[in-house]
Amino acid sequence: MTPLELGRKILAQQPFSVLLGAELAHLAAGEAELRLPLRDDLLQQYGFAHGGAVAYLADNALTFAGGSVLSNPITLEMKINYIRPGVGETLIARAQAISSGRRQAVCECKVYALENGEEKLCAAAQGTIMSRD
Repeated sequence: MTPLELGRKILAQQPFSVLLGAELAHLAAGEAELRLPLRDDLLQQYGFAHGGAVAYLADNALTFAGGSVLSNPITLEMKINYIRPGVGETLIARAQAISSGRRQAVCECKVYALENGEEKLCAAAQGTIMSRD
């Protein structure tokens, strides 16, 4: 089983991810990309992606990136900066491990809103992912 196939299997076991409709598009050593199609029920009152949906996507992408270099990963902490409203058809979160050791990895993530084929940065996040082993 490839890392991407394993990652998709793990994502499918997360009821909340399934509920939201998240898709794992890429997974390799130290990097991950998650996508979330934007539906009306994921928007806030102004028609932008809800901050909770953006944060969820960043958190999960960070954990997949960290988990690609650690075993049994869990998010220890995460910080997010919202840069602009997420408007479009899809949110795309790209994360990478910027430092990793035996027990934890520091990862960063950028979240883009895809609208009419153009990606616009809407959030940046950083997190520490810990191995539960």
